[in-house]
Amino acid sequence: MIQNKPLVTNMFTADPSAHVFDGKIYIYPSHDPGEDVENNDNGDQYNMRDYHVFEMADTENYPKDCGEVLHLKDVPWASKQLWAPDCNKKGDTYYFIFPARDKEGMFRLGIATGKNPGGPFKAEPNPIPGSYSIDPCLFNDTDGEFYCTFGGIWGGQLDQYRNNVWGADNKEPTEGYAVCGKIAKMAPDMKSFAEEPRDVVVLDENGEQLKATDHDRRYFEGPCQFKRGDTYYFTYSTGDTHNIVYATSKNVYGPYTYGGVLLKPVLGWTNHHYCVEFNGKWYLFYHDCELSKGVNQNRNIKFCELKFNDDGSIDPIDALVK
Repeated sequence: MIQNKPLVTNMFTADPSAHVFDGKIYIYPSHDPGEDVENNDNGDQYNMRDYHVFEMADTENYPKDCGEVLHLKDVPWASKQLWAPDCNKKGDTYYFIFPARDKEGMFRLGIATGKNPGGPFKAEPNPIPGSYSIDPCLFNDTDGEFYCTFGGIWGGQLDQYRNNVWGADNKEPTEGYAVCGKIAKMAPDMKSFAEEPRDVVVLDENGEQLKATDHDRRYFEGPCQFKRGDTYYFTYSTGDTHNIVYATSKNVYGPYTYGGVLLKPVLGWTNHHYCVEFNGKWYLFYHDCELSKGVNQNRNIKFCELKFNDDGSIDPIDALVK
């Protein structure tokens, strides 16, 4: 039984996204370098320099390492920190999307392309115009359109933007509405946005937008967007309170209504996840720090089954290593 067990043990892996291509699950994580450095809220300890892709033929056997698929030295515009990526397919091309700091230290989103889901990928010479922050999720809607949801506050710089414009004096709000994750439709070339990024607004049970002080429910980072039936799910990490939560809508842009906790806090400070359907069942990919015994920047990816109820709600998962 490999559910809730570290899927990769010869290196530290984190921030998984997962997709089904050609009847197999492909996992796209970040690669923690295994360094022992001081933690800070800016995320300097997460100094990733390359990506590996992992192929799972089924949910009973450990995945195969497809090898290094992209390295920092091969991204012309990036200076450091290859953080949480994603990948999706359009036509016969796989589009690998990833964040990194540019030469000025600002996070941007980049695109790399390849002909196989397991890579390798070749980076475009420049980041996506108008992109910023971290944690891209590349969602393919049932009508064939692709959307990128993204954003993370603190080290991910999302809280420093207002109306898609960066300002040095902008801070995470301590009152009023919470910072929102972002969404933008992708252009047909899959290398640019077709529009200005919009807020993904999450409402409470009374139809009010979540407040900045609502740390148990408000957006922090790590979005995953998917569709089940006619319902869109927007799932994300609450960051400093360590929940993975979900919200639902009938419109890809929202607003979304908060639904509840999907994954309770795990061992380690951060969490990052992805939801994927495979052979008629839904699975949650996530990470914790079991292999490193709680060292926050040395993480390992895991997965488990995700249970939906008839009303579309999701049973919360407790995967804390005791």
